[in-house]
Amino acid sequence: MQIALIPARGGSKRIPRKNIRPFSGRPMIGWPIAAARASGLFDHVVVSTDDDEIAEIARDQGAEVPFMRPDRLADDFTPAREVIVDAVESMEKITGRQVDHLCCIYATAAFVQPGDLQQARAQLDRLAETGFVFAAAAYPHPVHRALVDTPGTGVGMLFPDHAGTRSQDLPEAFHDAGMFYWGRRDAFVSRTPMFNPDSRPYLMPRRRAVDIDTPEDWDFAEALFGLQGQGWC
Repeated sequence: MQIALIPARGGSKRIPRKNIRPFSGRPMIGWPIAAARASGLFDHVVVSTDDDEIAEIARDQGAEVPFMRPDRLADDFTPAREVIVDAVESMEKITGRQVDHLCCIYATAAFVQPGDLQQARAQLDRLAETGFVFAAAAYPHPVHRALVDTPGTGVGMLFPDHAGTRSQDLPEAFHDAGMFYWGRRDAFVSRTPMFNPDSRPYLMPRRRAVDIDTPEDWDFAEALFGLQGQGWC
């Protein structure tokens, strides 16, 4: 059994009710639900939430909410891995089937497309059992040339050894895009670290790797989304 899991707790603080706030014509959570469903990859597209309103909207958008997340896994400090393990165990108990592969997709991943999920899933097949595939994006400038402004000492290079290195001679660096994470059941349940030697990034175009943490982020993301459109819909 292959499932998509979308964690969506009700207590977001920086942007209240972020998971279900309208974003370009539908509740935010509706976009990753739609992408997961359109990918054709999943036996179940599941939302894990502690919030009745989120559950209702998730169902309206086409997801399943076959269990409610316990309060102990719904605070500001709950690791995502514990939510995933709870979902795996709950789905196996409910369906009587074992989860083989799982893709955890964040509820604010409005820019994810079915093709991203399909291509990343294909990458996973080429990895060792402990490997994960995660959405990532390249930094626009070599991080080895980063500057810091330290009180008392002023501006300096974060990596002084590369002060004279040409940017074209530095390796490309990337960051976790905070969108989705593919893995096998046992790697998730055994709490294997996500970023390990067997894991690989699925590189997203930077124009679709948008982190939404503040109201300003939200406005920028919605404007960018409107410019790009979602041709797969």
